[in-house]
Amino acid sequence: MKKFAYIGSAFALPLFAAAQVDSLQELGSFIIDLINNVAVPLVFAIAFIVFIWGIFQYFIQGGHDEEAKDKGKSLMLWGLIGFFIMVSVWGLVNILTGTLNTDESIPELPEAPEVN
Repeated sequence: MKKFAYIGSAFALPLFAAAQVDSLQELGSFIIDLINNVAVPLVFAIAFIVFIWGIFQYFIQGGHDEEAKDKGKSLMLWGLIGFFIMVSVWGLVNILTGTLNTDESIPELPEAPEVN
């Protein structure tokens, strides 16, 4: 188990060293983009695969085997729970994005009226 910790830290250490940020807003944008572009699609893909595998076990393998049907039902339930978690995290990240206003574009201010 310690080997995995050492290997993982060896790969993660350069990421921490290169994680120089200019502002807290930039760090927040990076974390939100990481969650939106990596974590949520990964959870969605895993949940979809588990759900499809559960359908396969329930309908194909569990034709006459009640144990396989129960296992398929369980996998389909866990797949749906994964979908729910994905949608929840995605929604929370989008709420945080809207609340913290992490848009880095410079707003255009209206011009002042001329005084005669």
